[in-house]
Amino acid sequence: MPRELSAEQSRKTCDPAVFKCDTTEELRPIETIIGQERALSALKLGLNITKPGFNVFVAGLAGTGRTTAIRSYLEALAAKKGVPPDWCYVHNFKDAYCPKALRLPAGKGREFQKDMKRAIENAGKSLAQAFASKEYADRRAEITEAYNRKREAVFNVISKRAKSHGLLLQTTPVGLFFIPASGDEPMKEEEFKKLSEKEREEIKKAQEELTRELKEQIARLKQEESAVERQLADTDREIARYSISYIFEELRGKYHSLSEVVEYLQEVEKDIIENFEQFKAEPKPSDADPMAVMQGLARRQALKKYEVNLLVDNAELKGAPVVLELNPTFSNLIGRIEKEAQFGALYTDFTMIKSGSLHRANGGYLVVRIEDLLTNYESYGVLKRTLRDGKLVIEELGERLGFITTKTLRPEPIPLDIKVVVIGEPIFYYLLLRYDSEFKELFKVKADFDSRMDRTEANLRGYAAVVCRMCREEKLKHLKKNALAKIAEHSSRLAGDQEKLSTLFADIADIVREANFWAEEEKEALIDARHIEKAIEQKVYRSNLIQQRINEMIAKGIILIDAEGAKVGQVNGLAVIDLGDFAFGRPSRITASVGVGREGLIDIEREAKLGGPIHTKGVLILNGYLTEKYVRDVPLSLSARLVFEQSYEEVEGDSASSAELYALLSRIAEVPIKQSIAVTGSVNQKGEVQAIGGVNEKIEGFFEVCRARGLNGDHGVLIPESNVRNLMLKEEVVNAVREGKFHIYPVKTIDEGIEVLTGMKAGRRLADGRYEPGSINDKVQKHLSALAEKLRQYGKTEEKPKRGNGRNNKSGKEKKAS
Repeated sequence: MPRELSAEQSRKTCDPAVFKCDTTEELRPIETIIGQERALSALKLGLNITKPGFNVFVAGLAGTGRTTAIRSYLEALAAKKGVPPDWCYVHNFKDAYCPKALRLPAGKGREFQKDMKRAIENAGKSLAQAFASKEYADRRAEITEAYNRKREAVFNVISKRAKSHGLLLQTTPVGLFFIPASGDEPMKEEEFKKLSEKEREEIKKAQEELTRELKEQIARLKQEESAVERQLADTDREIARYSISYIFEELRGKYHSLSEVVEYLQEVEKDIIENFEQFKAEPKPSDADPMAVMQGLARRQALKKYEVNLLVDNAELKGAPVVLELNPTFSNLIGRIEKEAQFGALYTDFTMIKSGSLHRANGGYLVVRIEDLLTNYESYGVLKRTLRDGKLVIEELGERLGFITTKTLRPEPIPLDIKVVVIGEPIFYYLLLRYDSEFKELFKVKADFDSRMDRTEANLRGYAAVVCRMCREEKLKHLKKNALAKIAEHSSRLAGDQEKLSTLFADIADIVREANFWAEEEKEALIDARHIEKAIEQKVYRSNLIQQRINEMIAKGIILIDAEGAKVGQVNGLAVIDLGDFAFGRPSRITASVGVGREGLIDIEREAKLGGPIHTKGVLILNGYLTEKYVRDVPLSLSARLVFEQSYEEVEGDSASSAELYALLSRIAEVPIKQSIAVTGSVNQKGEVQAIGGVNEKIEGFFEVCRARGLNGDHGVLIPESNVRNLMLKEEVVNAVREGKFHIYPVKTIDEGIEVLTGMKAGRRLADGRYEPGSINDKVQKHLSALAEKLRQYGKTEEKPKRGNGRNNKSGKEKKAS
């Protein structure tokens, strides 16, 4: 007979003394990641290799503290690195649609922005003062008066000559004309008519000559006027240059080590000198004059080209940046070009360029979740392109997709120097690796976050330090050492292994927070073990309504489950129902029927299309087991049917295959099975019982049913021996085991299990291939041989009526063929 597990083997307890403290308040909180040596090794490799493509994909289950741990690790790493430069966008005086990117040392961007604002203000004041000065007015008057005197002298000469020919030079709205004169007055028309033909001809000839001379003089005057205007413009530029040169000379001296900034300052100075008129005093527009309002707006927009758009300001950083992007939309990643409405139209300029998280993380680290990347349109694509090209290009999504054809800004790309850490479930990593050819070139390092770690004393103390940190950060009550022990046991339960601890710190944190609530309810200063237990119990209570309803139906006989007596071909199998936030076990009646036939094993679940492929595989393995063990030399001649009674949903998994085999052996051997013992475990063709999942939930599910009917000392569960290390049962189950009211039997083989279920010896194979007389295996072998003989005899009797003469056979064949 196989051994029975003790209470101590059913749950591995934690000795509170291992923590070497009375409460977590005495501990030093830990800031590092515990139990993730593999992941930390990968992170160290990926984050310290500067070659392209060595970005990191952090794979792990949600709740393992991936994001928090990665951020803490990166912040510690970033603190040891230098602060990256600031980036600014400025006006491009050669192409206004392509703003220039300026790189400045960290903190200098903000300073340069202020310096430029101050410089433009000072330039405006200096220009206004220079052009309003008496010296400027006198110099300008001197130039214009010399020209005016010359112009006046020319016209005086022409006027005198005109008078000598009896003409006057008269100005009209359409130009200058020579008209006949009578003395100093224009000649009247009547007087002109009284002149002789010869006198009129002479006047006309004089008019033509003087007009020709006047045109020549006017042409020369226009040339001189243009020269005067050029002289005035040169004077204005000289005054403007003199007025602002000291301002920009000072700035160039300050930023002399930054060649791009010096070049930009030269361009600004040159543009101000060429367009100094825009700095003239602005008249106050009237609200009633829309044209004046538009002119004022145009003037302000003209002056905006001298502003500095500080895109990335790293003045406050103490190391490399670490950016966690929680909403990685297309524009949140690479930035955007904003627009504003002006007089019914959208307007933009380089000052409306806004940075994205890639800009802010440039020179440092960007952390983003793969789920968010994939669910935001084009985000994953633009991240790949940016990493592949090594530069940041700000563009609009509509333009990228070809939906927008209007002319817009095309900012100069910024060089990219960044490490991207993508966090996600392992399934995303493998899917991207399989279906995205670029993924493995851009994310060459995988950091696997394990959901479990070894339950060593060092890790237990590290666990306590993590709890200590959480209590301090969230202002929770500290835990007593017995509460820490319960946390450790619950962690092993979550890990599903007595020798492991769960790294799902989110679940552990929730238990501590709920225990803190119950401690506050009892007005306790510290969290005790009973508060942890109550938090766990209440968490289950909030989610186990469906389990209670199923147990009620079993208790009322609606769902048929026998927990006493013995029956042939019937066994209680165990399954797990996972609701997402809660999983529980429930027993299911499995029955088998056997008869003569060639069909072999028929899985009713499969025939009804309620069986999954893994369950079907498990049933087919039973066929191999029967053939290998009992009928090597004769055909397996039986028609057997297996079914999960009162099952109305899909059955999947092979954890019930051993239970199905026990029911089948019981039916073939006609030996009853104890209904007080439930069964779980898969089986292979060699009869070895294999490990399954959810062993704790399965045992506890059957325990609930038995306890409701009254524990009589016969109840128990048959489990694979390889699952013993996974046992972390509830205290109430452990107590029942300790008191002998409930039993747990670990088995390695089907023979061991059938002995527990029937109370009979399984029987070993003898030298002649038969089994020990009177054993279970002997009964099965004999029954299968008897079924084969019956089928053979039946086949003979079936063939006799078919025999006849050749003519009938021939005509029959012909008839069939026809």
